[in-house]
Amino acid sequence: MVTRRAPRFDKYSPSSSVSSRVMESNRSKSTRPEMRLRRRLWGRGYRYRLHVTTLPGKPDIVFSKFRTAVFVDGDFWHGKDWTRRKRLLERGSNGEYWVDKISYNIDRDCRTNDSLSELGWTVIRIWESDIESHCEREVQKIIEALDGAHG
Repeated sequence: MVTRRAPRFDKYSPSSSVSSRVMESNRSKSTRPEMRLRRRLWGRGYRYRLHVTTLPGKPDIVFSKFRTAVFVDGDFWHGKDWTRRKRLLERGSNGEYWVDKISYNIDRDCRTNDSLSELGWTVIRIWESDIESHCEREVQKIIEALDGAHG
Protein backbone atom coordinates (compact mmCIF):
# COMPACT_ATOMS: atom_id res chain seq x y z
CA MET A 1 0.00 0.00 0.00
CA VAL A 2 1.33 3.41 -0.97
CA THR A 3 0.90 6.09 1.65
CA ARG A 4 0.21 9.56 0.35
CA ARG A 5 2.16 12.49 1.69
CA ALA A 6 0.24 15.32 3.27
CA PRO A 7 -0.27 18.23 0.87
CA ARG A 8 2.02 21.21 1.42
CA PHE A 9 1.02 24.85 1.30
CA ASP A 10 4.41 25.98 -0.06
CA LYS A 11 3.25 26.99 -3.54
CA TYR A 12 0.18 28.85 -2.29
CA SER A 13 -0.32 32.24 -0.69
CA PRO A 14 -2.72 32.90 2.18
CA SER A 15 -5.91 34.54 0.97
CA SER A 16 -5.62 37.10 3.80
CA SER A 17 -3.81 37.71 7.06
CA VAL A 18 -7.12 37.25 8.89
CA SER A 19 -7.71 33.80 7.39
CA SER A 20 -4.12 32.85 8.27
CA ARG A 21 -4.64 33.84 11.90
CA VAL A 22 -7.93 31.94 12.07
CA MET A 23 -6.40 28.77 10.65
CA GLU A 24 -3.34 28.99 12.90
CA SER A 25 -5.53 29.35 15.97
CA ASN A 26 -7.33 26.03 15.37
CA ARG A 27 -6.42 23.52 18.05
CA SER A 28 -5.78 19.85 17.44
CA LYS A 29 -6.22 18.78 21.08
CA SER A 30 -8.62 19.67 23.85
CA THR A 31 -11.01 21.54 21.61
CA ARG A 32 -14.22 22.94 23.08
CA PRO A 33 -16.36 20.02 21.77
CA GLU A 34 -13.79 17.48 22.98
CA MET A 35 -13.74 19.06 26.44
CA ARG A 36 -17.54 19.07 26.59
CA LEU A 37 -17.66 15.36 25.71
CA ARG A 38 -14.90 14.51 28.19
CA ARG A 39 -16.63 16.36 31.03
CA ARG A 40 -19.87 14.48 30.39
CA LEU A 41 -18.14 11.10 30.29
CA TRP A 42 -16.12 11.86 33.43
CA GLY A 43 -19.27 13.03 35.21
CA ARG A 44 -20.91 9.69 34.39
CA GLY A 45 -17.98 7.85 36.00
CA TYR A 46 -16.08 6.80 32.88
CA ARG A 47 -12.31 7.08 33.16
CA TYR A 48 -10.06 7.39 30.13
CA ARG A 49 -6.66 8.42 28.85
CA LEU A 50 -6.04 11.28 26.45
CA HIS A 51 -4.18 11.41 23.14
CA VAL A 52 -2.39 8.07 23.53
CA THR A 53 0.63 8.37 21.25
CA THR A 54 1.27 4.62 21.16
CA LEU A 55 -1.96 4.03 19.24
CA PRO A 56 -2.43 4.80 15.55
CA GLY A 57 -3.87 8.28 15.06
CA LYS A 58 -3.40 9.36 18.70
CA PRO A 59 -7.08 9.03 19.63
CA ASP A 60 -8.58 11.92 21.58
CA ILE A 61 -10.14 9.68 24.24
CA VAL A 62 -9.01 6.13 24.98
CA PHE A 63 -10.78 3.55 27.12
CA SER A 64 -7.95 1.01 27.37
CA LYS A 65 -9.93 -1.47 29.46
CA PHE A 66 -12.59 -1.60 26.73
CA ARG A 67 -10.13 -1.28 23.81
CA THR A 68 -12.17 1.64 22.51
CA ALA A 69 -10.74 4.75 20.87
CA VAL A 70 -12.77 7.92 20.36
CA PHE A 71 -11.91 10.66 17.89
CA VAL A 72 -13.59 14.05 17.96
CA ASP A 73 -13.37 15.15 14.34
CA GLY A 74 -13.60 18.77 13.30
CA ASP A 75 -16.22 19.20 10.58
CA PHE A 76 -13.92 21.24 8.32
CA TRP A 77 -10.63 19.38 8.79
CA HIS A 78 -12.09 15.88 8.55
CA GLY A 79 -14.58 16.54 5.74
CA LYS A 80 -18.09 16.38 7.16
CA ASP A 81 -20.62 16.63 4.30
CA TRP A 82 -17.63 16.26 2.00
CA THR A 83 -19.47 16.38 -1.33
CA ARG A 84 -21.00 19.77 -0.54
CA ARG A 85 -17.92 21.13 1.22
CA LYS A 86 -15.63 20.03 -1.62
CA ARG A 87 -17.69 21.98 -4.17
CA LEU A 88 -17.47 25.10 -1.99
CA LEU A 89 -13.73 24.73 -1.46
CA GLU A 90 -13.04 24.24 -5.16
CA ARG A 91 -14.52 27.69 -5.82
CA GLY A 92 -12.65 29.41 -2.97
CA SER A 93 -9.12 30.68 -2.39
CA ASN A 94 -6.45 27.99 -2.75
CA GLY A 95 -9.18 25.47 -3.51
CA GLU A 96 -6.84 22.87 -4.95
CA TYR A 97 -4.80 22.82 -1.75
CA TRP A 98 -7.84 22.57 0.55
CA VAL A 99 -9.45 19.79 -1.46
CA ASP A 100 -6.15 17.84 -1.44
CA LYS A 101 -5.60 18.53 2.27
CA ILE A 102 -9.02 17.42 3.45
CA SER A 103 -9.08 14.44 1.04
CA TYR A 104 -5.76 13.41 2.55
CA ASN A 105 -7.20 13.76 6.07
CA ILE A 106 -10.20 11.60 5.14
CA ASP A 107 -7.90 8.90 3.72
CA ARG A 108 -5.66 9.08 6.80
CA ASP A 109 -8.69 8.68 9.08
CA CYS A 110 -9.70 5.53 7.16
CA ARG A 111 -6.17 4.11 7.47
CA THR A 112 -6.19 4.89 11.19
CA ASN A 113 -9.56 3.17 11.65
CA ASP A 114 -8.27 0.10 9.79
CA SER A 115 -5.06 -0.02 11.83
CA LEU A 116 -6.91 0.22 15.13
CA SER A 117 -9.46 -2.37 14.07
CA GLU A 118 -6.69 -4.77 13.07
CA LEU A 119 -5.28 -4.34 16.59
CA GLY A 120 -8.65 -5.31 18.06
CA TRP A 121 -9.87 -1.81 18.96
CA THR A 122 -13.33 -0.35 18.50
CA VAL A 123 -13.19 3.06 16.83
CA ILE A 124 -15.79 5.75 17.41
CA ARG A 125 -15.65 8.97 15.40
CA ILE A 126 -17.83 11.88 16.42
CA TRP A 127 -18.29 15.15 14.53
CA GLU A 128 -17.72 18.31 16.55
CA SER A 129 -21.08 19.71 15.38
CA ASP A 130 -22.87 16.59 16.65
CA ILE A 131 -21.40 17.21 20.09
CA GLU A 132 -22.48 20.84 19.93
CA SER A 133 -26.04 19.99 18.92
CA HIS A 134 -26.63 16.56 20.56
CA CYS A 135 -23.93 15.99 23.18
CA GLU A 136 -25.97 13.62 25.33
CA ARG A 137 -26.79 11.45 22.31
CA GLU A 138 -23.08 11.19 21.46
CA VAL A 139 -22.20 10.36 25.08
CA GLN A 140 -24.84 7.62 25.03
CA LYS A 141 -23.37 6.24 21.79
CA ILE A 142 -19.98 5.89 23.49
CA ILE A 143 -21.46 4.35 26.65
CA GLU A 144 -23.38 1.78 24.61
CA ALA A 145 -20.21 0.82 22.75
CA LEU A 146 -18.34 0.48 26.05
CA ASP A 147 -21.14 -1.63 27.53
CA GLY A 148 -21.04 -3.83 24.41
CA ALA A 149 -17.25 -4.19 24.68
CA HIS A 150 -17.51 -5.09 28.36
CA GLY A 151 -20.38 -7.55 28.17
